[in-house]
Amino acid sequence: MSLATGTVAERVATLRERVDEVTVASGREPGSVAILAVTKTQPRDAVLAALDAGVRDVGESYVQEARRKYDHLPPCTTHFVGHVQTNKAKAIAGLFDVVQSVDRLEAGLALAKAARDAGRRLRVLVQVNVSPTERFGAAPADAPGLAARLRDEGLAVDGVMAIGPLHGDVDAAFAAARDAFERVGGTTLSLGMSGDWERAVRHGSTMVRLGTAIFGPRPVRERSLA
Repeated sequence: MSLATGTVAERVATLRERVDEVTVASGREPGSVAILAVTKTQPRDAVLAALDAGVRDVGESYVQEARRKYDHLPPCTTHFVGHVQTNKAKAIAGLFDVVQSVDRLEAGLALAKAARDAGRRLRVLVQVNVSPTERFGAAPADAPGLAARLRDEGLAVDGVMAIGPLHGDVDAAFAAARDAFERVGGTTLSLGMSGDWERAVRHGSTMVRLGTAIFGPRPVRERSLA
C-alpha cells in the first residue's frame, strides 16, 4: 500500500513495519525507534486516530493548537516541537511532557522556572543546528555545555533533536547530530522527518518525527519539524 493512500491506521501500520525493517538493517532491535506523530494543522479526530492505531508520542509546534487538540487525550506522551518563545514557557511547561526544541539558555531558564513553579520535572532535548538554512538550534559543539546548564536548573535533559538540511550533505549533518547526542547523553536522538527518516535511522535516530507520512498532505504555513 502506498503511504499516499489508506487510512491513518493503515499508514501507521505500514510505517511501523518499514521503520522496524530499517532499524534492524542498521543493527538494532525492532521497536527501538519510536514514531512521533506531528499533528500540526490536523484535527483532533486525526490525533485520536493515530493514538488508536498504536502511536504513543504526538507533537505540536504551537501552544494554541495543543490547547484545542490535546485536552484529555488517551494515554500518550505529548511533545512540543516548535520554537520556544520565553513568554510561552509557562504554557509549554504545563501542556507538554517533553520539549524537544531547547536551543538556547534563555529558553531553558524560562522553562525550568515554569516547571519548578508547576511542581513538574520537565523532560527536554537540546536542539542542535546541523543545517545552513535552519534558523534555530545550538551549535553542535555548544550542546554539551548547554545541556549541563539545563541539568543544573533541574530540567531532565534526555538527548538531542535536529532538523536535517533540505539540500547538501545530509549524511554529514546527521553524523554531527549523532555526535552531539553522544556527548550530551540521554536516550533520545530525535532525527528524521517524513522525507529523510530512513537515513536518520541509519545514523542512530531513536525517534522519527512524521507528519505527512501519517496524515497526508497539509497546508504549508512555514517549514515544520515534520
